[in-house]
Amino acid sequence: MDEIFRPEAQHEVQRQLGRCLVRLQQYERLLKVMLSHHRLGGAAEDLQALQAENVVRFSNKTLGQLVDVLFDTFAVAEGTDRPVLDDSKVPLDKVSMSFQFQMQMEEARLAAVKAAIEELVRMRNELVHHFIERFAIWTNEGCAAALEHLSACYARIDQHVLELREWAEHMDKARAMAAAFAQSPTFHDMVVDGIAPDGSVDWAWAGIVRALKDALERNATDGWLRLEDAKSWMAQHHPEQTPERYQCRTWAQVLNDSRAFRLEYRHEGGRRVARFSSKG
Repeated sequence: MDEIFRPEAQHEVQRQLGRCLVRLQQYERLLKVMLSHHRLGGAAEDLQALQAENVVRFSNKTLGQLVDVLFDTFAVAEGTDRPVLDDSKVPLDKVSMSFQFQMQMEEARLAAVKAAIEELVRMRNELVHHFIERFAIWTNEGCAAALEHLSACYARIDQHVLELREWAEHMDKARAMAAAFAQSPTFHDMVVDGIAPDGSVDWAWAGIVRALKDALERNATDGWLRLEDAKSWMAQHHPEQTPERYQCRTWAQVLNDSRAFRLEYRHEGGRRVARFSSKG
């Protein structure tokens, strides 16, 4: 006599299948959040809009597409260098910024992690598209096999969720450290004024050079400005910009070391007066 089919077994299969799919969606959602925030670059004034675009772009990707990005720019081999911005396309008239968070792994470890996550994608596709083709869930035997399979699937999915959550926590800590650094005087000196932590100066980005050019633009006559007038104007409008911040003893040294200005001395009223103009 044929065994009587137990509907409650099929209901349990449905419950366990839903449990797996919900856990997969949690994995996919976390992956979208991570990838939409792990890498960003552009003009400083556009970063907020670019970040919003990232969120929208990743929200429409499938799990397979997300995994492709994951192993292209986030989980990478040791020594991988993929700049966020193309230097040849960075505008010179704006302040541009970029950042990225990566997990670098040895080749063997990376290959194993990638293979495991690609298998997760195949498992997801099988559960979504081919589950009832594989298991005859209208029979007791088929339900028993399906439940055993779903139990194993859930354990593997859960392991991947916990691993991804750990990656996200590391990234969040790194972002917090980067944010703290971005608010520090060292970061301001380096990014805004071109002063490196070791005290060296990138004169092309030096804040004092920008301020002196501003002084020229506002106060020069025929392109030239008396240095003593510029010093007075700087003290009023840019008091934080002093030669000492740039390891210079005098304003004349700033003009010479920056190589951005012409400096000459003229006799006026019986005294020697320094004047300067911009080189370009």
